[in-house]
Amino acid sequence: MSATDDVDASAAPLIEHLKELRRRILISVTVLLIACVLGYLVWKPIFDILSQPMCHALEARHQKCEFVLIKLQEGFFVAMKIAVWAGFVMSFPVLAFQLWRFVAPGLYRNERSAFLPFMFASPLMFIAGAAFAYYLILPGAFNFFLSFQSNFGGNVGSSTNNLPSGVVYQGSVEAFLSLTMTFVMAFGICFQLPVLLTLMGKAGMVGSAGLRATRKYAVVAILAVAAVVTPPDVASQLIMFFAVYPLYELSILLIARFERQREAEERANGTWVDPDED
Repeated sequence: MSATDDVDASAAPLIEHLKELRRRILISVTVLLIACVLGYLVWKPIFDILSQPMCHALEARHQKCEFVLIKLQEGFFVAMKIAVWAGFVMSFPVLAFQLWRFVAPGLYRNERSAFLPFMFASPLMFIAGAAFAYYLILPGAFNFFLSFQSNFGGNVGSSTNNLPSGVVYQGSVEAFLSLTMTFVMAFGICFQLPVLLTLMGKAGMVGSAGLRATRKYAVVAILAVAAVVTPPDVASQLIMFFAVYPLYELSILLIARFERQREAEERANGTWVDPDED
């Protein structure tokens, strides 16, 4: 076989892979666009759900749950933002399946069986993180921010407040929604930590011993992330830390379990090499 034949043979699989990638991307984009259209049809109920934590915080201060549109086009952009956000959530199973269909042919059978559970665990952990932010973090965060109303003088909870210095929250819908979605997305992503670390451990990229040795750095990193994505009060930051750090420890336990399973299989096959003997 000539050098030209070798090049043609190697180019053919590459072209097939590119065609398959193009097909998967087209399917994903089409499904995402359809889901965004559906999300636009139901953006108002979704907004009502997302506004509940703020409404509860306002009601606790005897204030009406009212938002204002600061810019003329703000209502449209809010609807579009919710539509895209909802569209991505609704289409995520299809997007993940298309990714799986593209990657799976290049994996061995044991690699496919190892990777597939993480495809299901990832959205479940994201939902858990989003629910944690919605039910536990957002109420405390909004109470913290609303507490600054009283710092401007006047009793904002009273209908008889006529002081010029009295300040009542009448927030921009877009700003309030952006803050809410940021919290939900941030916690959803943070709750991917055990999925990511366990997958890396399954692939042999990290080990339980290494993760145990870097605990102090993990603590600093999680606290830094908590300081960025939560309100500037210690309570919210500690809540996020105590929610995320146990996931780090859970990752260590899962990786250690996989390591024991791998060691048992390799000992049974006679291929085990004790790393302490190196």
